[in-house]
Amino acid sequence: MIKHALPVTRDANFAEWYQTVISEADLAEESGVRGCMVIRPWGYGIWERMQRLLDDKIKATGHENCYFPLFIPLSYFEKEAEHVDGFAKEMAVVTHHRLIADGKGGLVPDPAAKLEEPLVVRPTSETVIGTAFARWVQSWRDLPVLINQWANVVRWEMRTRMFLRTTEFLWQEGHTAHATEAEARDETLKMLEVYRSFAEDCVALPVVAGEKPENERFPGAVATYSIEAMMQDGKALQAGTSHFLGTNFSSAQNIRFQNADGALELAQTTSWGVSTRMIGGMIMVHGDDDGLRVPPRVAPWQIVIVPMLRDAPEDAVIVDYCKALQSDLAALSAFGEPVRALLDLRPAKAAGKRWGWVKKGAPVVIEVGGRDVAGGNVSVIRRDRLYREDGKLDSAIVARGDFVGGAAALLADVQAALFDDAKARLDANIRRDVTNFADLEAHFAESESKPGWLEIQWSRPTGAALDKVVERLKALKLTLRNVPNDAAPADGACIFTGAPAVERVLVGRAY
Repeated sequence: MIKHALPVTRDANFAEWYQTVISEADLAEESGVRGCMVIRPWGYGIWERMQRLLDDKIKATGHENCYFPLFIPLSYFEKEAEHVDGFAKEMAVVTHHRLIADGKGGLVPDPAAKLEEPLVVRPTSETVIGTAFARWVQSWRDLPVLINQWANVVRWEMRTRMFLRTTEFLWQEGHTAHATEAEARDETLKMLEVYRSFAEDCVALPVVAGEKPENERFPGAVATYSIEAMMQDGKALQAGTSHFLGTNFSSAQNIRFQNADGALELAQTTSWGVSTRMIGGMIMVHGDDDGLRVPPRVAPWQIVIVPMLRDAPEDAVIVDYCKALQSDLAALSAFGEPVRALLDLRPAKAAGKRWGWVKKGAPVVIEVGGRDVAGGNVSVIRRDRLYREDGKLDSAIVARGDFVGGAAALLADVQAALFDDAKARLDANIRRDVTNFADLEAHFAESESKPGWLEIQWSRPTGAALDKVVERLKALKLTLRNVPNDAAPADGACIFTGAPAVERVLVGRAY
């Protein structure tokens, strides 16, 4: 029996396993403020890698980065009733700008420092950016406006979980304005594809891209699209969204332009975002009972070299050998970037450092001892394939030159293997043969621990009919996820309404 590095397994308690991975991998910790976390260097390093790769993709589509204030006047939200209603219960509000002593050794807001207008701590930036667009856009020549910002946002969550649902989180939010509906809709789908390719190519996270049902739309949106990822416990995680806002926000915020014929029109707008929730998805898709497994493209360090030192004279030779190896690796290129190799010279036992990096999920760990130096070798551990068939640690002895020569290909293989494993699991856990509600109930009752998803026939009901569907699903703790872009055409009856289906929709439990 394999003795794993973590004290809890995924099968025993998936929720506890998730929190244990975060702790043991030094990703993040509690901050002292409910729902807020301290993101530690390894966790933030992963976010920086994600940010760098996604930022490059966003800029490649013609967008520019900018920054808008953290505090937004309440009146900006009041202009868009549907939007503010969607976020009202999650808004943190600043009402005073100064504290005074209370005479009892504490501090209280100064009544004389009450703000004339309350300020909302940014839950999202459509309102403040829309106000700026109204100033910037006067003519059709000013369009399109294509901007993005990297920022933190605050949504006062009642039930929090690190990286998945926190009161404060980090993200990027793109906002655009266009002259025509067609351009704005194209933009919405273009950015959905950017998210899909980022998730799959960089994070090795297979996703299903598609349109969200009406009840799952972003407040104020005409249409919302998402990428949905399946966690190892069979639940869905909404990993990114792209919204076509039409003229709903531009009407409220007076984003008007003079067209080529001299007439005034409302601009068509979009917004889209990906957050640190992507790290939570990466943990739950790639992690195992020994900790995290980080895809090489988003790993802060792709190869970690651990010298096996014994406080002996030959230690200097081993360290020199490792420094030369690190230099050789840093001169290589993988995925179009220099290989990121770290030499771990911390004063700790080699075995402890090895298992520390295993739990952090470094893609490749290299151990070098006196025998390796003498033989011109290295001992290689692939994090995606940690054990041999006999249950022992799979540490392969490889000639140093062969390892260096094949390092880039090895990293590419680890990246592909993580994706392929997750894709196979996703495909194996989507059922498409359920044709009535009784069978839907039976499936989720029988698959309580790892339910997966159902792709079912859907008539796209609206209004009261949709509300009835949502309530039936809510009673089973289920939600409609999205209508996959690549789903087969509908060819039967909707299992909820009995009406002819017009498309297929995913149903599942979700985070």
